[in-house]
Amino acid sequence: MEFRLKVREPSSRQTTIQKKSGNGYQGWHRFGNDRNNCKLITHQNMKKNYLLILTIIGLSFVISIYLYPKMPSKVAFHWNYKGEVDRYASKFWGLFLMPFLSIIMFVLFILIPKIDPLKNNIKKFKSFFDTFVILFTLFLFYLYLLTIFWNLGRRFNVVLSLVPAFFLLFYYIGILLEKTHRNYFIGIRTPWTLSSDRVWNKTNRFGGKLFKIAAIIGLLGVVWTNYALLLAIIPIVVASICVVIYSYYESTRD
Repeated sequence: MEFRLKVREPSSRQTTIQKKSGNGYQGWHRFGNDRNNCKLITHQNMKKNYLLILTIIGLSFVISIYLYPKMPSKVAFHWNYKGEVDRYASKFWGLFLMPFLSIIMFVLFILIPKIDPLKNNIKKFKSFFDTFVILFTLFLFYLYLLTIFWNLGRRFNVVLSLVPAFFLLFYYIGILLEKTHRNYFIGIRTPWTLSSDRVWNKTNRFGGKLFKIAAIIGLLGVVWTNYALLLAIIPIVVASICVVIYSYYESTRD
């Protein structure tokens, strides 16, 4: 009677790792270290991102404190679609509302990946989300600076100056939507997307494309300056309505 012992061939991935080290155990140990190193690098990048955001927010507080004695008692705080001032605020809120809002949003953005029941899905696109948080903080800081300069006597069209910033922010939101996985805070969340990974993926990929197109349309406000704000807002509203309808349509195909 003849007995044969069948030996399973190592996978290509395992073979590659073993060849690098010359020893199977050491190879897998090295692979484990590589995974730990990746986690360490990710943690370091996150700390750098947080430091950058806190620096921007801290700078806005420093500017507000420095300029407080030099600002008028009432400051322009809101402009209509024509670029005309239609609302004023007290000096304190005119200077400090945006920095306070920035720090509140930053804390909220930190909490979201921690409290979401589907937090493991957020980890899959965390780097894109972190970039969005940086861009959003820069957007608020840019809006804050425009307000400061205008109230210091520099006259310019605030709405028109916001057009490039709107473009960058919403175009990147389109990129972020395409990278998201199902969760309760980030992305296009409807009853149909939250109940199905397939509907979520289809809807957010579709929505990402629409938001990119809406951002490009909004950039036309540089040419048609009288309609700059409308060109920035209306396409986003239309895109938002379309993705809700699309998510329902996709759910009917399940």
